[in-house]
Amino acid sequence: MSVLLSIDWDAFSGTRELVFDAPIWGTRDREEDRLDAWTARARRRGGTWAALDADFPLYPGWEALRAYAGVPAFVTLSHADAWTWLETHPGLDVLNLDSHHDLGSRSGDPARVRPGNWAGLGLARGLIRTVTTLYPDWHADLPVAEGFNLDRTRGELVDLLPDALLDRVTLTRQARSGADLPDPVRVTSLLLVQSPAWTNPAHDPAFLALAAELRATPIVPPLARP
Repeated sequence: MSVLLSIDWDAFSGTRELVFDAPIWGTRDREEDRLDAWTARARRRGGTWAALDADFPLYPGWEALRAYAGVPAFVTLSHADAWTWLETHPGLDVLNLDSHHDLGSRSGDPARVRPGNWAGLGLARGLIRTVTTLYPDWHADLPVAEGFNLDRTRGELVDLLPDALLDRVTLTRQARSGADLPDPVRVTSLLLVQSPAWTNPAHDPAFLALAAELRATPIVPPLARP
């Protein structure tokens, strides 16, 4: 069965445990969150992007995505742009490798497509048949991360999705880095999402190089933060 594969870079450009200013715990997706907030984090740690790596590492496993070279691929700035991709392949199953489920949130306009609700709205409006959220393996070491306790996270979805939609959602976590990804022959299309409000600017070169290897067509061009 064919599948759409969504990859949020924050599944790899992540955080260590107990980093008080990590955006994974909650942030908006404004211009200042994409650069100014990261500049402030870097200054607190010594002033360079490289100083961020101790708290915000690039976890392994992203290299496995090179296997999808040749699959029709797109790259974009934010998951708020995901519907441009979904509308070209409506009604398929989606596998979303992500540090967040993106099925809904308690803030903002619930009817407007945003990074935190694009997948839930896609289910509700018939663009997606089923969603599997695949959390990265390093969530197993962060007790407050969404992917640490899947039962707890699913319980939080009860207030966000009606039962008919929740029945079409699967939450799971990688057994190890780079694992549990679909065979490239099953993937109809791939979407690579930078999510700069959540991802370390020091990792932009790796992200942009991966997008180039996959020959990903830009929807909204990603950032190369100075």
